[in-house]
Amino acid sequence: MDQRLFYLINATWSHPALDLPMAVLSSWAFWGPLVAIAGVLLAIFGGFRGRAAVVCAALAVGMTDGIVVDAIKNAVGRPRPNQVLEGVRMVDLQNARPRLLAVFKPVKVEYSRPSIQPVRGISFPSGHASNNFAVAVVLAIFYRRFGWLYFIPATLIAYSRIYVGSHYPTDTVVAMVIGAGVACLVLAACEGLWRRFARRFVPRLFAAHPSLLAG
Repeated sequence: MDQRLFYLINATWSHPALDLPMAVLSSWAFWGPLVAIAGVLLAIFGGFRGRAAVVCAALAVGMTDGIVVDAIKNAVGRPRPNQVLEGVRMVDLQNARPRLLAVFKPVKVEYSRPSIQPVRGISFPSGHASNNFAVAVVLAIFYRRFGWLYFIPATLIAYSRIYVGSHYPTDTVVAMVIGAGVACLVLAACEGLWRRFARRFVPRLFAAHPSLLAG
C-alpha cells in the first residue's frame, strides 16, 4: 500500500507544471535562508511573544531533528525509494548560486536505477516533514488567529518529499506526528520552566508576561 501510494504521487499524479514548485518546496537550500530571515525579523520586531516563539521553535526543531528523528533514522535504516525502486522520478532544482536563482533554470528530472548492493538509508522518518510540523505547532500555539496557517505549507513540503522521490508516504505521515508531538512536549517544558524560574530571575518581565503561551 505504501509503495503503491508512493508511485501514484511520484509518477501517476505528477505533471511538468508541478515539478518546479515541488522541487522548490523540497529544497531546504532554497527556502532555508528565507525562514532564517523571517525568524530574525520576528525576533526583532515581534516583541516578547515573537522572541519566545523563535526560541521555542528553535528548541522544537533542534530536539526533533537533532535527537528524535536522527536516532530513528539510524535505528531503522530504511533506504529512500529512489535507492531501491526502479523508475522513480527524481525531481530537483538545478545547481545555482545563490540557490534562489535555480527557479530560472529548467528542473532536473532523472529516473532511478536501484543499487545491486544492499542499501542502508535515512528515509524514515522525513526530517523536512517533522521539522515543519514542529514549527507549525509552535506558531499555532503562539499565534492562535493565524499561526495555524503554517500547517498548509508544512503539509505541502511533506507532500513534495514524496513527489520528488525522496520519501515514502509513511515516512512523512509518521514524521508529521513526531514533529507535532515533540513540539508539544517542548512547549509544555518551556512553559513550566518559565513559570518556575522567571518569577525569581526576571521578576519584572514575569509580571508583564506570566505565561509564555497564553495570549
